[in-house]
Amino acid sequence: MKTSADNGRKRPTELINIPEYFNIGNACTDPCVTDFSMSQAAVIVDQSHQHTQTLSYTELNEQSNRFAHAISHLGLKKADRVMLWLPNGIEFPITFFGTLKLGAIAVPTSTLLTGEELDYLVTDSGSRILVTTQHLWQRLVSFRSKLSTLEHVILIDDLMTNEDSHSDTANLNIKATSFKDLLAQRPISAINSQTKANDPAYLVYTSGTTGYPKGVLHAHRALLGRTPSANYWFNYEKNDRVLHSGKFNWTYVLGTALMDPLFLGKTVIVYEGDSHADTWPKLISKHQCTIFIGVPTIYRQIIQKTTFTASDTPSLKHCMCAGEHLSDEILGAWKQRFELDIYEAIGMSECSYYLSHHIGRSIRAGSAGFPQPGHHIELLDKDMHAVEDEQEGMLCIGLDDPGLFIEYWKLPEVTQASRQSNYFLTGDYARRDKDGYFWFLGRKDDIINSFGFRISPHEIERVIKTHPQIADCVAMEETIAKDKNLVVICVIAKDNQVIKTSQLITFSMQHLAVYKVPKKVYVVKNFPRTANGKVIRKQLLVDINT
Repeated sequence: MKTSADNGRKRPTELINIPEYFNIGNACTDPCVTDFSMSQAAVIVDQSHQHTQTLSYTELNEQSNRFAHAISHLGLKKADRVMLWLPNGIEFPITFFGTLKLGAIAVPTSTLLTGEELDYLVTDSGSRILVTTQHLWQRLVSFRSKLSTLEHVILIDDLMTNEDSHSDTANLNIKATSFKDLLAQRPISAINSQTKANDPAYLVYTSGTTGYPKGVLHAHRALLGRTPSANYWFNYEKNDRVLHSGKFNWTYVLGTALMDPLFLGKTVIVYEGDSHADTWPKLISKHQCTIFIGVPTIYRQIIQKTTFTASDTPSLKHCMCAGEHLSDEILGAWKQRFELDIYEAIGMSECSYYLSHHIGRSIRAGSAGFPQPGHHIELLDKDMHAVEDEQEGMLCIGLDDPGLFIEYWKLPEVTQASRQSNYFLTGDYARRDKDGYFWFLGRKDDIINSFGFRISPHEIERVIKTHPQIADCVAMEETIAKDKNLVVICVIAKDNQVIKTSQLITFSMQHLAVYKVPKKVYVVKNFPRTANGKVIRKQLLVDINT
């Protein structure tokens, strides 16, 4: 079979050198770049009204070495899992890179998750160590799970002092340890633990189709596979300072605001605290940021709710976004106010960002830009043949892409099904115009995209169906404005019971992360279905709005 890939174009492995041995932790804390000083700030965490945390490259390297020694002393081995349930703070990069330096697997996860959701991830990943805060630990303990694989919890703040807390850890047979005390006892020297480029490095969870998140396992080579974005999405210059509006535990931020910039010796800035539309322009000015990265919602809020202009952010020279579609209106308004374009990209947990706009080509509003050189991207039809320009096809990524994930965690059949004819099938569809611009069309499945979060409706439905008054339910997204979607739930009452919206939402908040909680509840008598019994979601959405 011949596709448009067979045209003499260089393969990813010809453009990106993948050595036999490579370690993300070492590469990002001691970057091999010219005209660089290890005394330079690596990570700055602005904590609003609290003090600002700063780590130099020297400090980050030494502290992550200490953490690697510490978890090794606790008995952790290569490929063992360490779950990071942390807010933005210097502890995240220390523990993330330290875990990778040992050759263990870091499992970052959102602080928005409930104890019930976190318990599932601990169990599914088989994590032996959890690094978290006392507050979050209590959220997990209150769920009263057995946490069968968890042996140690490392608390980045003060150790628990009340009797109930000690009783909880004792009953769960888990030892609580102080992060500060743990590191203080360990050397700053590098740990002797070589990793190969193909060895597993980190495990991230994404929306699944079974009602539970599925793990996406990445190798150390993933960092090298991300390097095309340095030239074809970022616009790096010397002494860049990169501000991201998100959390380190999100795959988007883990790459663009941690691994990618640090690999090249840049300074990254993140924020922890209550945020408003004016937070981000103020931070850009305060920290003299040159690159700003966010989701379209953040850009929209700045335009609609503030009066900031380019004169308020003179250091800013490059803006980037991903996570959801950027509207033409916001792109135009931003350029008018801040005199800068916003460069959009498309990516996914399995391969990060592979389509993007860049400074070498003019932005065509509404499009996703171009495949980044170094990624082998094709638009294929159902028979795995390349489609012509202006024809719809599935975005498929060559299996030789260094940035492509290793596997879906403990899901060999799902992994196999996602790979066909030497391609990874993304499930996303697009078309390519005659000038080479790609136009993203979305997925054929029912994934909800709300304010930058990709949410499986099955995760929501699984929880709502456990409510005693619910006979059946369907979770969907409802568009309330251009590029603004809400999570909504359609429910059928059990035995014609009266369902109170407020009670159902409260129930959802007890079992689901905040961003997954339905914002609206529609009570219906039945769902439109196909002959095979499958709910016709598009028709249901029409029905509830008529």
